[in-house]
Amino acid sequence: MRVHIGGDHAAYDMHRELVRWLGEQGHEVVDHGAKEYDAQDDYPVFVLRAAEGVAQDEGSLGIVLGGSGNGEQMAANKVPGIRAALCYTTELAQLARQHNNAQVISLGGRFNTVEQAKAMVSVFLETPFSGEERHQRRLDMLTRFEKDGSLPQE
Repeated sequence: MRVHIGGDHAAYDMHRELVRWLGEQGHEVVDHGAKEYDAQDDYPVFVLRAAEGVAQDEGSLGIVLGGSGNGEQMAANKVPGIRAALCYTTELAQLARQHNNAQVISLGGRFNTVEQAKAMVSVFLETPFSGEERHQRRLDMLTRFEKDGSLPQE
């Protein structure tokens, strides 16, 4: 699978290790940076590129990383068509894919170990969307709102 990844200095070591590990797992990794440590870099530079990569690359998934993962998730969700989920456990990673068909996982380098990140990414990449009608119905509501601002009927 092709995996787009981007993150800032706060998760730099985790990012580098995930790039290496994903390659070993047979994934094609598209690294949107940061490719060198800079304590003053800005996460939107890398995260928006990774999310755009996923949006333009059908069938791919993405990983965004930062200190908490919060800002990174918010940035990725600004890209039209992207659903990014902040995950701190493998269960959240599974539900993000299974129920919400998230295409991007957001991780906090200050809140998870590299091994925990690998476990969450594995689950995220391996879990398919369930396709259940109730989940698809909810996603359709979000898509309509994103396209034309239509609020769902009560």
